Amino acid sequence: MKYYKFLILCCAFQLSWSQTGLNSFLKPSDSLHKGRFKAVLVTEGSLVGVSLIGLNQLWYANYPKSKFHTINDSDEWLQMDKLGHTFSAYQLSRLGAQSFEWAGANKNKQLVYGASLSLGFLTAVEVMDGFSAEWGFSWSDMAANVSGAGLFVGQELLWKEQRIKLKYSFHRTRFAPQRPNKLGNGLNEEFLKDYNGQTYWLSINPHSFFKQSNLPKWLNVAVGYGASGMLSGRSETLPHINQNRFRQFYLSFDVDLERIETQSAFLKTLFSVINVVKVPLPTLEFTNDSRLKWHAFYF
Repeated sequence: MKYYKFLILCCAFQLSWSQTGLNSFLKPSDSLHKGRFKAVLVTEGSLVGVSLIGLNQLWYANYPKSKFHTINDSDEWLQMDKLGHTFSAYQLSRLGAQSFEWAGANKNKQLVYGASLSLGFLTAVEVMDGFSAEWGFSWSDMAANVSGAGLFVGQELLWKEQRIKLKYSFHRTRFAPQRPNKLGNGLNEEFLKDYNGQTYWLSINPHSFFKQSNLPKWLNVAVGYGASGMLSGRSETLPHINQNRFRQFYLSFDVDLERIETQSAFLKTLFSVINVVKVPLPTLEFTNDSRLKWHAFYF
C-alpha cells in the first residue's frame, strides 16, 4: 500500500500553510501557547480523520471486505514497501513533533504527540487493511512503522537532535507503463506506487558526530537502498515474465537543509518541510550482482 505517504504531504502542507505570515508568528513559542496547542491538536486530528474517511471511501470501498485477518508480506517488493512504512512513520513523527514545538510544548510532549500521531494513523490504516480481502493486517508493516517512529524518538532522547535522517528520492522508470494499474498511471501515481523508482536514504551528518571538525554543518553523507525489475510483489506472481529483480545500494552526499543557518522563520519552516527529499548529487550505485555505476546526479 502506498497511500501512507499522502498524509505526510498533507502534514507538510499544513505545517507550511499554518505558519505563513510574520516571523513572530512563525517562530516557535518559548512556552506553551494554549491557542496554538489547541489549533495543532484540532488540525492534526482533523487531517487524520479526513484522511482515514477518504481512504475508506476512495480506496477500500472499491475492494471486497472480509473478516479481520493477517498476512505475511515481508518478502514482497524486495522490502521496498517496508522501507516506505519506516520512512512514513519517521517523517510523520518529525512533522508532528515540530508542530507541537511551534505551539511551545515541552520536549517530552512533542515526542509523545508526534509519535502518537504517526503510529495512530498508520495502525488505523493497517486495521483497515485487515478487513480488506485484497490485503490484510501485516505485522511486518507494523514493525517498520515502530522502527521509523523509534528512529526519530530515539535520537531525540539520545542526542537531542536528528543526526541520522530518513530521506526519499524518486525517478520514473520503464516498468510503470508495463503495469500501470499496479505501478501507477502517470507521474502523480508512479511517485507513490512504482517501487522501482524509489530510493530511501539514511542521511548522516558527520559534523554532529565530530563537532570539533571543520566540516560544514549542513554537509551529510547518504547511504541509499532501492530495487529494480519488479512488476509485482513476488516474482512468482507473474511466472510468464522474467522480472530480473535486483537490489541497489547507493553512496552519495546530501544537504541537511535544516542545518543551514538563517534568521528567517519562514525559511526554517520551508527547509524543514522539503528536507524529506534527498538533494540530487553525484552518486555511486552498487548492485547485488556486483555491478558498479556512476551517476553525475541521481534522483
